[in-house]
Amino acid sequence: MQKTLIILGVLLVIIGLGWPWLSKIPLGRLPGDIIIDKPGMKVYFPITTMIIVSLVLSLIVRFFYK
Repeated sequence: MQKTLIILGVLLVIIGLGWPWLSKIPLGRLPGDIIIDKPGMKVYFPITTMIIVSLVLSLIVRFFYK
C-alpha cells in the first residue's frame, strides 16, 4: 500500500509540473467525441478520448506488472 501511494504521489507531482505542456494535447477535442450544444444545455461524451486513455493506461499497467 505504501508503494502504491508513493507512486501515485510522484505521478501527481509530475502531472502538476507538466500541466502547461499537457494542456496543449488535444485530448477532449478528438473527432469521435460527441458534443450536444443546445440553448440551456450542453452534453459532452468523450468517447474517443476515453478509449485512448484506457489503452494507454492498460499498456502502462501491463508494462509495470509483467
